[in-house]
Amino acid sequence: MAKIKLEYIWLDGYFPTQNMRSKTKVEEHENFKGTLEEIGNWSFDGSSTKQASGGSSDCILKPVAIYPDPTRINGYLVMNEVMNADGTPHESNARATIKDDDNDFWFGFEQEYFIMNTSTGLPLGFPRGGYPAPQGMYYCSVGGLHTHGRDLVEEHANLCIDAGLNFEGINQEVASGQWEYQLFAKGAKKAGDEIWVSRYLLDRLTEGKGMYIEYHPKPLGDTDWNGSGMHANFSNSILRTCGSKDKYIEICEAFRPLVKEHISIYGEFNDQRLTGKHETASINDFSWGVSDRGASIRIPIIVVENGYKGWLEDRRPSSNADPYKVAARIIETVKPIK
Repeated sequence: MAKIKLEYIWLDGYFPTQNMRSKTKVEEHENFKGTLEEIGNWSFDGSSTKQASGGSSDCILKPVAIYPDPTRINGYLVMNEVMNADGTPHESNARATIKDDDNDFWFGFEQEYFIMNTSTGLPLGFPRGGYPAPQGMYYCSVGGLHTHGRDLVEEHANLCIDAGLNFEGINQEVASGQWEYQLFAKGAKKAGDEIWVSRYLLDRLTEGKGMYIEYHPKPLGDTDWNGSGMHANFSNSILRTCGSKDKYIEICEAFRPLVKEHISIYGEFNDQRLTGKHETASINDFSWGVSDRGASIRIPIIVVENGYKGWLEDRRPSSNADPYKVAARIIETVKPIK
C-alpha cells in the first residue's frame, strides 16, 4: 500500500471573481492508476469560502478531472465541482452549466498575465517609482534587457506538460513582465479544467519566490500599457467543416445582439481593458474582421486560406475570466446555428 497525496482544487463563492482553494487528502492505495474512479467526494467548510452559512456549512467536492502532480511524490491534482449537500450543483458551480455533453466544441484559451514583484507591487522590469522603456521591445523578446521572468515561465510550462495538460506554447507579451501561455482541449469542460489547473500550478509556483501572478485585466490602470486577456479560440463541427464564408458571418453576427450577455461574464474590470486601444475593441461596440486584432471577434487568416474551415477567436474575455463561464456563454450563442 502506498500513501497518495490528492490535492482537491475548487472555486470559491466570491463574486464576480472566484478564487481557487485547495486542500490535501492523503489516502492509502494499492496500484493506484490515477483515475477518478479510484477516488471519492470530499467536503469542506463553505462558510469560510462564501458558499454556505455557519449553521449548515458543509459543501461537497465532486472530482471531475485528475492529473499527476509533478511537484510531489505520489501526488495528484484533482479538479472539483462544488455541490450542495443534496448533490445538486452549487450556485457558484459554472462548470455544471456547460451544455457540451458530446464535446463538439473545442476551445483554445490564450491566458495572459503579469508576473509581479511582491515587494514593489509592480510587474517585473518596472523600477520603483517609474517606468521601464516604452512598449515595443518586450513582445517575444530575447535577452536580459527586455525579458523578465523567463525562468518562472519555463518552469511553469514544464510542470503543465508533466501534469499531462495539453499545453501548446508560451511567449512574452507586449508589456514588461507580461506573459502568455496557450492550452487547447476537445470539449469545453476539459478546456476549463485545464486552464484552472494550469493557473493553480502557476500561482503555487510563485510561493516563496517574492512574486505573485496578477490576473487583473488592466493592472497598470489608465496608462499606455497593454492589459491582459484570455482570448477564447473556439470551434464546433460546423466551423471546422462548413467551408462557407456566409456561415462564418452568420455565426459572427449571432454575437452582435448579445454583447451585454457576453461582457457580463467575460471578467471583472474588463471595461478598463476594452477601450478600443491596445489591440482591443471597445466594450460598448461589437465588430468582427479577418486578421483584425482590434475586433471583438477575429477570423484568423489561416481559416480564410483554408476555405473557411477552422475556428473563431473571441478577443473580449479578460485574463481573470472564468473559462467555464466563457465557454458556456459561447456555446449558448453558437449551438443553435445549424
